[in-house]
Amino acid sequence: MTRNNDLVISTTTDAGVAGTAVPTDAELARSLGGDFHSDHLTVNGVRLHYVAGGRGKPLILLPGWPETWWEFRKIMPALAAAGHRVITADLPGMGTSAKPAGGYDKKSMANVVLGLVRAFGYDRVDIAGHDIGAQIAFSFAANHPEATDRVAMLDILHPDESVYELRMVPLPGQLYHPWWFAFNHVTELPEQLLAGRSRLLVDWIFDNFLVNRDAVDELARAVYAHHYDDPDNIRGGNAWYGTFGQDVVDLAGYDRVRAPILGMVSNLADGAFAAQMRATLPTQATDVRVVVVPDSGHYLVEESPQTVIDHLTQFFA
Repeated sequence: MTRNNDLVISTTTDAGVAGTAVPTDAELARSLGGDFHSDHLTVNGVRLHYVAGGRGKPLILLPGWPETWWEFRKIMPALAAAGHRVITADLPGMGTSAKPAGGYDKKSMANVVLGLVRAFGYDRVDIAGHDIGAQIAFSFAANHPEATDRVAMLDILHPDESVYELRMVPLPGQLYHPWWFAFNHVTELPEQLLAGRSRLLVDWIFDNFLVNRDAVDELARAVYAHHYDDPDNIRGGNAWYGTFGQDVVDLAGYDRVRAPILGMVSNLADGAFAAQMRATLPTQATDVRVVVVPDSGHYLVEESPQTVIDHLTQFFA
């Protein structure tokens, strides 16, 4: 057994998920304190796992790859204390949420998020997403303006035609090349290679895209690997990338988003991410502000939680 953050990596498992035994979602949620709790509900025919806590204006948090709702653990209590009802959900294909055969384009996933919002009885919400979650948050605002107050996009933009120009093979001296974008488009083989061995991928991703590798600790890595050891979760996560072509088509038909958007971006790839966000977001939305999170890699929610808390608290106030 390994003890970390007052939780024990033990023999307790979530039903139906193969791999390393970790604390259950219910145990992880309780460890956040307050009234945070874990549960499931079915919306649009998709069973979703969520964790919720706090009181006040609803704030939806959407995680990215290769993580789960647990990536927000460091900021959820502070956001709840700032007067928000904080709700984070595992996306379709993630954690203990359902893994449907299709519906992984960001527009369809945004529709599922809307179902979650309505199931909680809310008319309008604030929404923040990281990585794939940021893409869904943008699609939510574009397709459901009547339900959107403010949007925060962390380090990733909605897929556009530039995804077809991403360099899979690096130039000499090029530090960043997103090989997994292509790998995650491959069908069936990733499940065969990674099922039961996803910790290798999880460690590589964090070790290469964090400034401080310890920001994602042993417990978090075990939680993520535990869920992505499951072949259906690998398939679901890959499908978020495999639908980029449809996402590009959908984006071309969207009007400019009118909800205020906060872009939070790391200095990854020597500032290329920040430059792209500054150049692109104003063409897609009418009210945009972009802030750079210094000394942080892609997983800025885990690496610079206080900076994220400060900006989100101010933006969503």
